[in-house]
Amino acid sequence: MTIVFKVSENIKKKMMAYYEDKKREKTPPYAIFQADEADTIITLYESGKAMFQGVSADIDANLWIEMEKKLNNRIIDIDEKKKEKEKYKENLEYFYSISTIGSDEVGTGDYFGPIVVSATFVSKDKIDLMNDLGVKDSKKITDDKIIKIAPTLIKEIPYVTFILNNKEYNAYQKKGYNMNKIKAILHNKVLYALTHKEEKYPYDKIVVDQFVYPRKYFEHIIDAKDKVMNITFTTKAESKCASVAAASIISRYIFLKQMDDLGKDVGLDLPKGANDSVDSVGKDIVLKYGLEKLDTIAKLNFKNTDKIKKMLK
Repeated sequence: MTIVFKVSENIKKKMMAYYEDKKREKTPPYAIFQADEADTIITLYESGKAMFQGVSADIDANLWIEMEKKLNNRIIDIDEKKKEKEKYKENLEYFYSISTIGSDEVGTGDYFGPIVVSATFVSKDKIDLMNDLGVKDSKKITDDKIIKIAPTLIKEIPYVTFILNNKEYNAYQKKGYNMNKIKAILHNKVLYALTHKEEKYPYDKIVVDQFVYPRKYFEHIIDAKDKVMNITFTTKAESKCASVAAASIISRYIFLKQMDDLGKDVGLDLPKGANDSVDSVGKDIVLKYGLEKLDTIAKLNFKNTDKIKKMLK
């Protein structure tokens, strides 16, 4: 049995004192301590989460649950995680039993390259194809596999893609648009385009991975002339909904092609992400083409821009 819950600061101090003489010599990564209490192993993490593992885990956990209630008036439901997993499973089964339109984006965490957003329609009769291809969140499969399966998806399912190039992204930033607003605008754009094609797709739900609260999402697109409003927002949508997963893969595939094209333009392999190797390549680009070149291939509001400038001094 394993029970995990977050403890209050005052309870954390009491736990540290209570288990002082029962602590193990070695401590797991990011843990304050690990201790043995009869048949239970107790681990307190720096995050404040306490984990109880063993036959008597519920008994030992209840000691601190009751203390939370008494000292902090906190009610901790140790079945909460189980309920979340059951709800997730229900959603998984539900979204894979209906026809959906879903959207997803890539490139928002990459200094170089555009933001690519796609929306796809996956009908119930295409679910088996999705499973056969191994379609799931593009973040969990390799780029090599994406390059292999994306052309089949593009051929077999309806989709719409929008590419926001770096110059357009930087212009949005100058207007004061944050990343969530930009993402909301782009999601709305592809969803509207797909749902208003001449061919009408018989979808049951429109699903979007929840990257912001729904109310805020609709605030972000308030100025859009055309809006899609009947959206189901859910977390981890890429792994729950075939159309979102397909959109994720198509977006990634197109992003990879765009990165190749940008790399050829500057004569360098452009690294993904926003790490130190990105700074190094960025420095080489500026030395070769000038600082203004970054406006056409990079997201200037990232911290990498300041790091590159410092490297040039």
